[in-house]
Amino acid sequence: MVETGDLKRGMTIEVDGTLYRVLDFQHLKLGRGTAQVRLKLRDVKGGHIIERTVQAGTRFPLARVVRQPAQFLYRDGDLFYFMNTETYDQVAANREVLGDAVNYLTEGAQCELQVYEDQVVGVELPASVELAVVDTEPWVKGDTAQGGTKPARLETGLVVQVPLHIATGDRIRVDTRTGEYLGKAG
Repeated sequence: MVETGDLKRGMTIEVDGTLYRVLDFQHLKLGRGTAQVRLKLRDVKGGHIIERTVQAGTRFPLARVVRQPAQFLYRDGDLFYFMNTETYDQVAANREVLGDAVNYLTEGAQCELQVYEDQVVGVELPASVELAVVDTEPWVKGDTAQGGTKPARLETGLVVQVPLHIATGDRIRVDTRTGEYLGKAG
């Protein structure tokens, strides 16, 4: 059991018999009443997002999610295929289950699958990944007197703001938690 004060983003809990991943939570203390916690949860199986407000101190069963080292192999439509690097078993995960992680997955990428009762319920990525820039506007020297940014589309389809000197074909590092440019890979 986990109490509202011990919740963390990414935890998988059970609410009313359904498995949810905690996306966000906020403690609220209004006037004389008791404190409340507003939860933003993603249904692990259905993929939809709900918001729920509960009393502070409410306890939820914590789902036993197993982490397995894996390598991303390929994508086929909305299915993403991974190989467990310990057992060499291949498993597929739906796009809804993976969420924003699909913006950072390239063939051969190392990650950790989160598995609950033989079903993939999520993926944990490294803090940053290297991705290639496939499309961005060329930079003309003298465009700006000080640092500026421009949009760049990466090999996964993600669009990030990059400095003006980044060109098509460059490899850059991107933060997987915020989606922000970290620097040129090199």
